[in-house]
Amino acid sequence: MRSLRTAPAPAVKATSPPGPGSLTGTQRRLGRDWRLAALFLAPTAVLVGALVLVPIVQSFITSTTERHGADSVFVGLDNYRSLAGDQQFRTGVVNSFVFTAYAEVFKVMLGLAAALLLHRLRRGRALLTGLLLVPWVVPTVVTAFSWRSLLDPIFGSVNALLTGSGIVPLLASLHLVDSWPAGWLSDPALAMPSVILVNVWKGVPFFTVCFLAGLKAIPAEHYEAATIDGATPWQRFRHVTLPGLRHVITVTVTLSSIWTFNNFDLVWLLTQGGPGDVTAPYVLVAYTKAILQLQYGAGAAVTLVMLPIIAGLVFVLVRLLRQDSGNRRPRWTGPTRTAFGWVVTAGVTALLFLASPEIFWKVAVVLGILLLIVAGIGRVLSALDHRGGRRASAAVSRAGTGVALAGLLAFVLGPMYWIAVTAFKSESQVVMRDNDLWPTPWTLDQFGALFTSQPFGRWYLNTLMVSAASTTVALLCAALAGYALARLRFRGAQGFTVTVLLTYVMPGALLFIPLYQLLIEARLTDSLWSLVLTYPTFTLPFATWLLTGYFASIPVDLEEAALVDGSTRIQAFRRVVLPLARPGLLAVALFTLTNAWNEFLFAFVFITKDEYKTLPVGMQSMIAGDVVPQGQLAAASLLVSIPVVVMYAFGQRFLTEGLTAGAVKG
Repeated sequence: MRSLRTAPAPAVKATSPPGPGSLTGTQRRLGRDWRLAALFLAPTAVLVGALVLVPIVQSFITSTTERHGADSVFVGLDNYRSLAGDQQFRTGVVNSFVFTAYAEVFKVMLGLAAALLLHRLRRGRALLTGLLLVPWVVPTVVTAFSWRSLLDPIFGSVNALLTGSGIVPLLASLHLVDSWPAGWLSDPALAMPSVILVNVWKGVPFFTVCFLAGLKAIPAEHYEAATIDGATPWQRFRHVTLPGLRHVITVTVTLSSIWTFNNFDLVWLLTQGGPGDVTAPYVLVAYTKAILQLQYGAGAAVTLVMLPIIAGLVFVLVRLLRQDSGNRRPRWTGPTRTAFGWVVTAGVTALLFLASPEIFWKVAVVLGILLLIVAGIGRVLSALDHRGGRRASAAVSRAGTGVALAGLLAFVLGPMYWIAVTAFKSESQVVMRDNDLWPTPWTLDQFGALFTSQPFGRWYLNTLMVSAASTTVALLCAALAGYALARLRFRGAQGFTVTVLLTYVMPGALLFIPLYQLLIEARLTDSLWSLVLTYPTFTLPFATWLLTGYFASIPVDLEEAALVDGSTRIQAFRRVVLPLARPGLLAVALFTLTNAWNEFLFAFVFITKDEYKTLPVGMQSMIAGDVVPQGQLAAASLLVSIPVVVMYAFGQRFLTEGLTAGAVKG
């Protein structure tokens, strides 16, 4: 027994971190693990530097030039000065602000409501969560096509449903619509609210999954203590749930705000910025100047002048993540934080009212109705609890939950149902609008026409190859870099982590102009290589960030045990850490593959030939003016959506676990 106790001692001593006296001069300057860290970080550093940092620097240089014929002339800050008097640019900035602010409000409300409803379920939670993920998973081109058809003023199902249900007089009395049938995407007063609605539909699942992960992290003892103290459901929500979700809500809203503020594909596919410029975001203004008008300097200036706003959001995000990891305590707490929050809310509200009073009124009415419904249900439950009617309260609660979930599922799955049934209709039924909600008869004609009249098979293969290649690159590089940042000790680790986070939230709007110029110089436009090389700009930083958090959540004792047994650091990484990180790796693979599968902006700018188009761009090209092959587009949407929906259905558990241990915990 004595020999068993003393035998491991030499091994522990040999593998324990060397003391300051045993470190070489280079190790003291660069860190104990600098050699291995350099090896692990090299692929990510090369890709991020070449594809993100260099293009951003190139964008700054380009913004000081102006194209005269085939030559570029240095003009200093003239491009920035001209933006001050550019009405199109000012409209684009206001549109981006309005679009982002209202979309985030509704995504938080609906996402939180959906997460709370699902969290209370004991049965069927996984199935319902999978169904709610569908809007987020399906490509943006599918989202845009389905909602364009549903919102059609003459033949769309939305107008027909509102007319049949008798809701139209209520909408008119509340001044939510001015004429009927409503031109949701063609009426200047309704176009922006409609685009916001579609963005909310697509973004709510992401908020729901993140909030669900956050709810699981709140200890049940906190709710039990509040219940014992006599807290009402509203008090438990206010004093337990919201404080427990504060970090998750703030991080999720910040990330989503960056994505929404720089959104291009959804707006372009729905309205192309129209009617007029009422829905045109600033990214579309940059695209028009740089790609359509070939004024790269002016387009680069449009994107870079928005950089301070994005930098401010990134600064907030970085501070939140550092506070959550324990590196820094929040400077403001208690009443100071509350007061600051109210001041920011009041300022944003005032700006929204000044930017668009009509939309402000419509949003206020809708929010008021939703809050009245929630308050009414809460009042009924509180009254039943107060009178001791626990059975009645539970029955009302179950009924309310069922109704709310049914309404949420109808909102989420309605567009997907329309796509599914339209794909199996005959061409005559699609044209005549006969029995719109059910195929009569069922037929596969649309699928056959899709492959015979369009190069759909080639688009599918292109998308599959590009997505697989970019996902593989992101996964391999991110696994190495994430492990180095989470485990190894070297100088500059914090700076590299912040750089990765900055490149992760760096929008494609800042990159597509310089990348387009670089690809033209390298003669790589109109080739799949242009997409394989550029997709890591948005897949690799995210994968690295999430895996860094996931590796940090794995107990270090397991890895140290492998080192004690004689394994090298690389062997411990391969044999111990990677198997334990399988949920995080699968979550990263799902995210990166979905992003690459759905990507539109880069493929739309870099590819013009049919044989190299990916599915989102190819489907968009099927629409020629006012001619919309709805049956073929529905069939294409179904075939595009099925693979990612199936992957998320099987990987949903790993996705939630990966978010909980990685992104949500910072």
